Order: sequence, then C-alpha cells, then structure tokens
Amino acid sequence: MADPSSYRPKPGQIPDSPGVYRFRDEHRRVIYVGKAKSLRQRLATYFQDLAGLHPRTRTMVTTAASVEWTVVATEVEALQLEYSWIKEYDPRFNVKYRDDKSYPYLAVTLGEEYPRVQVMRGAKRKGVRYFGPYAHAWAIRETVDLMLRVFPVRTCSSGVFRNHVQKGRPCLLGYIGKCSAPCVGRVTPEEHRGLAEDFCEFMGGRTGAYLRRLERQMAQAAEEMEYERAARLRDDIGALRRALEKNAVVLGDATDADLIALAEDELEAAVQIFHVRGGRVRGQRGWVTDRVEHVDTAGLVEHALQQLYGEESGDAVPKEVLVPALPEDEAAVSQWLGDRRGSQVSLRVPRRGDKKALMETVERNAQQALALHKTRRASDLTTRSRALEEIAGALGLDSAPLRIECFDISHLQGEDVVASMVVFEDGLPRKSEYRRFQIRGRVGDTQVWHGQGQDDVRSMHEVVSRRFRRYLAEKDRTGEWIGEDEPDAATGAQDGAPDDGRPRKFAYPPQLVVVDGGRPQVEAARRALDELGIDDVAVCGLAKRLEEVWLPDEDDPVVLPRSSEGLYLLQRVRDTAHDFAIRYQRSKRTGRIRTGPLDAVPGLGETRRKALIKHFGSVKRLRGATIEQICEVPGMGRKTAESVLVALAEAAPAAPAVNTATGEIMEENDGGSPT
Repeated sequence: MADPSSYRPKPGQIPDSPGVYRFRDEHRRVIYVGKAKSLRQRLATYFQDLAGLHPRTRTMVTTAASVEWTVVATEVEALQLEYSWIKEYDPRFNVKYRDDKSYPYLAVTLGEEYPRVQVMRGAKRKGVRYFGPYAHAWAIRETVDLMLRVFPVRTCSSGVFRNHVQKGRPCLLGYIGKCSAPCVGRVTPEEHRGLAEDFCEFMGGRTGAYLRRLERQMAQAAEEMEYERAARLRDDIGALRRALEKNAVVLGDATDADLIALAEDELEAAVQIFHVRGGRVRGQRGWVTDRVEHVDTAGLVEHALQQLYGEESGDAVPKEVLVPALPEDEAAVSQWLGDRRGSQVSLRVPRRGDKKALMETVERNAQQALALHKTRRASDLTTRSRALEEIAGALGLDSAPLRIECFDISHLQGEDVVASMVVFEDGLPRKSEYRRFQIRGRVGDTQVWHGQGQDDVRSMHEVVSRRFRRYLAEKDRTGEWIGEDEPDAATGAQDGAPDDGRPRKFAYPPQLVVVDGGRPQVEAARRALDELGIDDVAVCGLAKRLEEVWLPDEDDPVVLPRSSEGLYLLQRVRDTAHDFAIRYQRSKRTGRIRTGPLDAVPGLGETRRKALIKHFGSVKRLRGATIEQICEVPGMGRKTAESVLVALAEAAPAAPAVNTATGEIMEENDGGSPT
C-alpha cells in the first residue's frame, strides 16, 4: 500500500487548466482516469488527509504509485479524451457499465450490393443500419415478417443468395411475395436498394407520411376501379399498422428522444434506457455497474452518456436526451453529443407532462433491474470481499489476493495437450487477460519428454515456468527491478518504462496462483516459481474429488466449509480455467481432424488449394491426375505438382468409404476429407 504523499506533485507543477489525469500503479498500469476543469484544484482533492477521503477514493490513491496529466484546450476535448482513455486502458477504479445481456438489433446491411435484413448482436459494423435494441429476437422476426409484405427486401444469407443465383430460381419467400428475388433479376440492384431504404425510413420513425401516401394510392386505385391493386394496398397498410402496434405510442408523433434513468445504492448502480423514435418506444436496454469510483448521480449519468454514445454518430444520437440529473459539465456534454450527431442535441431533465410520466416508467424499470441483478448475482462487492478475506485467512496470506491466476491442463489421451490461464481481479473475471498455451514438452532449452504420455504434472511445470519467465522478461525490459532512476515527481514516468499504460501480456504478477489439481500439480507449480527465483507469489491447488485446497510442502489439505464464500470463489476460478482449456483443446482437435491431405504440402497456400479443387472437382480426381495436368492449373509449378502427388499418395485411403445405411460408396468432398 503506497503513501500518496510519496508521489504527490508539487502545487506549482500542476497547471490551472482543463485536462485529463491518470493514476498508475506500481506496475505502470493505469488504474484511474479522470477529467477536470482545473487540474490543480481537482488533483489537490486526492492528496488530503486519508481519513477525509471516501473509502473508494482512499483505496485508489493508496493503490496508485504515480499520477500524470494532459492539458487540453476545452472541456469538450477533456470529455472526449477521458472517454478514449477509459476505453483504451480499462482502468479498474473507473465506473464501467456492462450490458446485462447481448441485445439483438434489427439490422439492414446497406453496405452490400443487395442489402439484407437480419437479426444482429454484438459490436456494430460499418455499413449497417441498426434499429433497436429489442428485448427478444423473436420480436424482431415478427416485425420483419409483417414488413416484408410491403418492403420485400432480401433476408437470406450470402451463401443461400449465391446458391439461388446459380440455380436461376428464387427461394420460397420469392414465390410467396415476401422477397423481391434480386437473385434471379426480378428487380435491379437500384430498385432493391430503394426498397431497403424505404424500409429504413419507415423503421426510423417516418411512419405517418408513408402510411398517408399508401392511403392516397389506395383511394386513387379505387377511383380508377383497380380493385385488386387497392386491396393489395389495403392489406399493406394493415400489415404496417400491425407492425406499429407492437411499439407503444408514448409521445408526440415527431418525438425522437432517449430517456435514461438510474437506480443506485452504495455498492452498485443500474441504468435503463428507452429509445423513442417517432413517438414510439423502439428499443430498451440496460447496464449494471459496481460503484468502485466515488461518484454522484450526475457523474453516473455522464458515464452512461459516454458509454451509450461514445461510438455512435449521426441519427444514432437523438435530438433530445432526457436524464434524471444533469452532468456537472452540462454545456460540454451537450456540445460533445451535438458534435457526434452533427446538429444540436437537447440534454435536460423532464419536469412535467408525458415525458415526466415516461421517465418514471423508465425509473421503475431501472429499480426492477437492480433488484433482479442483486438476486441473481452471488458475487456482489460485499460477498467478493468476504470471499477474498476467507481465502487469505485459510492460506495464511498477508493480504487479500486481489489478483488470482488459475492454470489448467487439458488433453485427449495425451494428444493435443493445451493449457489455460484465467485471471480474476477483485473477485471478478478479467477476460481480456486470459491466455492459452500449447504445451511443447520443453522447459527452457532442455526437452523433458517426447510424443505421447505427456502428463499433467510436467505440463503444469512447463506452463507456469513459461508464464513467469515472460513476467520476468517484461520486468527486465521495463527496468522495474534493476534499480533505475526514481519516478519523476510530476508525472511518475520512469526511464526505460513504457509510457502508454496499456495492459501488457504477462506484465502483472498475481498474489495467488491456483492450479487445477492436487498435491503433485501444486508442487510442480511451486518448483517452477522457485527455479525462477520468485518467492512472493502464493500457490495452492483445488482438487475436484473432495474440493480440498492443497498447499506446497503440506501433508494435509486445507478443508474449507462447504458454505464458504472463499471456496465458492476458488471453485468458480478453477471451473472457468477448466472450461477455457477444454474449449481450446476441442478447437485444436477439430482443426486437426478437418485437415485434408493438401494441407501438408509445403508451399501450397489456401488460394492454390482452392484452385486445384475447383479445376479437378474433387480430391479423388486430383489424385488420378498427372504432373502435366496439375501444371495446367494457374500458379502451379512442376515441383509443387510433384509434392501434391506425393502427399496424396501418402494419404490415399485403404478402401472407399461406404454408407452403411444404403451400401452406397461415398465420394470425397471438396475439402479432401471423407464425407
């Protein structure tokens, strides 16, 4: 635990200007990012008597080992830089909202020649127009099913589309009128794009004008006695109205706004957002966060705005944003939102009327989300703290292990041996620092074993050695352990140390190493650390059979109570490492099984492999070709052709594959593997 006075800058060194500041820990990792109108006044608040600081702030300043800052011209620039650094460094003491689920969106891929309507999750892609988010994917599919009658846009995948282009006939949706069938040329690319753009206009909230236009067309068709056309337009209008009925009317027809509400307690805060477009609720989403940073409601609102609109632009940022409390730098935040939208954005607190009533509904949703999260989450801040304290007490550690790393070995009968490393910080998984290892059977430069028969104990020794050898190499590279110059008083920068603060692979040591296994695995991990001269990292193992905790040089295990929060956390860490290793081992085995005979040909890349299969039609026909025939394929030389024939001859099957159900002799598929 550091004394803040040891790295406190001199008052005259801190400028009285807007800027962004970063606190770093002893490993030069950024642990907190903040912004200020006046850097001098804001930083001074962190270096007062520790007893007067909020407990969360006190923990942060005692964990830090240095502070540095960057001066900017305006408060808007400070807001932008703060958001960028929080996204880049992922500081542990900043409020970070996390989605309570991966919400589905209705997406239109306008970047393709023939735009496609589909359900999408995850990160947003360039060239795609998004609508939502929706609570359920089935809600999107119901809406799309109604809309395709009026806007018959393609919904099939690229593979299905290409297949029907080759066949020259459309799919079922094309026959029943729910796709304009661009695959067979029923519409031109321009006409299909026009349908997709009309679809986007309607989903974007411009519904009234479009419905009125259809009603005029229906009336005109009836006057001209084109009754079939009028009936079709009538049915189209009904379908669109049914699609609109799925979204509740809450505000005026032209209202585009996002409503943000919070529910909070001393430990956590939940945020809920209602997206209103064209007066209707078009989507809803929510996040939950630990209150690791001492921040009030206005500060939580500012963080929510950064999370919500930091990657958005254009119409994705609405004209109006309604919040429960205005941020401290209201003008700067409003200008930042306006810059992202490209026009003015109104940021305000609703006081009366329909918007106030809707805000109360959003607040109730936030309160329910927080209550549900509390009941579902067994690892809240208090529970995690108790678990870490129980582990420290049971293992005889000087302090709670804030960073735990767990290793597991996975293989299938000695083949495809792999290892995993998972990281938990403050009792929560830090997935960005998970690592996978392919076991080589080597320790240092000395080969320990060959081929099959690799066992978990020697694999554990190897993987722990490799992980901590990388840690020592990182320390050697940055000069953290060989007595270089002291950090600069103003910035905490150190000669030879990286100045960016980004997370680096294997750069930060854990307080506790957990291995999946019993006493032999624990002894192997301890021996690996001893050989590297590391004596400040504790080691334990968790055996699956009786859930016993094993320590080095101990004849008997430590048995934690079944109701212990510490045991529950160790089990979760162990099971996470086991699942991570199993997934990696299965992926390697699947890749090995899918490997065809052409993959072993040296110098034959994927492009030429595909060219060979396309030219001959199958591996079977390629096996019967001559060298001269193979050389006819563009890019194939005689030497490579000889290598191809040798590889195919070595991989030739002893007998043809037979379908046991029909007795049919199976042909080989295009990939060169048996069907």
